[in-house]
Amino acid sequence: MPHSTEIAPPESPPRPGHVPPRPERRAWVVLVMIVVFMMISYADKAVLGLAAVPLMEELGIGKSTYGLISSSFYLLFSLSGLVVGFFSARISSRALLLAMAALWAVAQLPVLLVAAVPSLIAGRVLLGMAEGPAASMSMHALYKWFPTGRRGLPSALQIGGAALGTAVSAPLLTWLIVDHGWRSAFVALTLVSAAWCLVWPFVGQDGPFGEERKPVRGASRPPRAAGPPLRALLTNGTVTGGILSAFGSHWALALSSAWLPVYLQTQMDMTATGASSVVSGVSVVSLALLLSVPAYVDRLKRRGVSSRRADGIPQGLAVLVAGGALALLPFAAGGPVQLLLIAVAFGCHAVALPLHYVTTATVVPDGRRGAVFGVVAASGTLPGLFVPYLTGRLVDGAATETAGYTAAFVLSAGVMAVCGLLAIATIHPERDARRLNPAGASVPAPRQAGASKPVAQ
Repeated sequence: MPHSTEIAPPESPPRPGHVPPRPERRAWVVLVMIVVFMMISYADKAVLGLAAVPLMEELGIGKSTYGLISSSFYLLFSLSGLVVGFFSARISSRALLLAMAALWAVAQLPVLLVAAVPSLIAGRVLLGMAEGPAASMSMHALYKWFPTGRRGLPSALQIGGAALGTAVSAPLLTWLIVDHGWRSAFVALTLVSAAWCLVWPFVGQDGPFGEERKPVRGASRPPRAAGPPLRALLTNGTVTGGILSAFGSHWALALSSAWLPVYLQTQMDMTATGASSVVSGVSVVSLALLLSVPAYVDRLKRRGVSSRRADGIPQGLAVLVAGGALALLPFAAGGPVQLLLIAVAFGCHAVALPLHYVTTATVVPDGRRGAVFGVVAASGTLPGLFVPYLTGRLVDGAATETAGYTAAFVLSAGVMAVCGLLAIATIHPERDARRLNPAGASVPAPRQAGASKPVAQ
């Protein structure tokens, strides 16, 4: 079918007082499978950091080399997310997720066959390529099952799968690493990915919202309103601000997944089990925020609060607060204060991840959502490409390891603060939806309590 430049207008946010239809039961089954999908994805990411200390000792590699191995995961991560995003309108979400999970299982095999730096890099590059589209495409699949106005909680649960995956997998993988060697953790992840692949074909299915239906033969295609070009969709303030909030959040995520277990063991004198408990605790903090904040946001929007106030400001603020805690971490006294700052620095930023998808979907038409989500994911996850290696270089090149970690944390905090502030300033979904679709469906303004007319944005 020839490519059409016409696209459907973006979905309007729910009118004040309007209650969107409740999703059907199948939607929740798909949601559970996608949450498990994300749990596996983030366990795959976390395993290298959890195995870092014994792995570096066995292979005799320094922190710069380990950082290079960790960064190699992101070599094709953003590119694959971008490419798959542009083809997502032509391929079933069900098939895309199945192919990704199958590749995850295969990607663990090189290091099991030959434990060396080249095989580690090869496996991480393949894994990163297969996981690059995971967050955006599973969110795209999820949005086919949940209507506008009911996406905050499902989005949070999808992202929460990442936190839950780390919280559950950290102690289990650490137990395998300590008692059975670090290779056993990679074997376990291969088996789990394969098991998911066996179940998904029986329950996975594309949902009814935003689906592109093929016309019946002989029937005329109903006309659709011309929409804004892709460039306009990608450069408006809401999408750009969402990318910035995701960039700051993924900077912290890349830093923590690669280096937090190592930092806890080498700088805070924790055992591997103690470090994994802290990593799990941070994930529990993230999960608690992901389950509470977006659900509260959905309620605010159903009461008529603007998406800027409900979705936009909180995601920038989350990255800003996390950056502030990270800046204080190297200078804090030991014990509970450090643990509290670690929880805020590496847990609070996660709120930005579901919210930046929600604000982006507000201004992007359904027909372009997969492509724009791919670009947003590819741009927002770029820190993973260089943050682990950069941190390793800073630690190896400093006078002491402590000084290297301090430099890495302060630099990261500065980047996160800038991203958070810019996100707060630029995300304005109602304004941008009207600019991008002036002739389409109007975006209703929120009502103030007791007001009889919409309030101007």
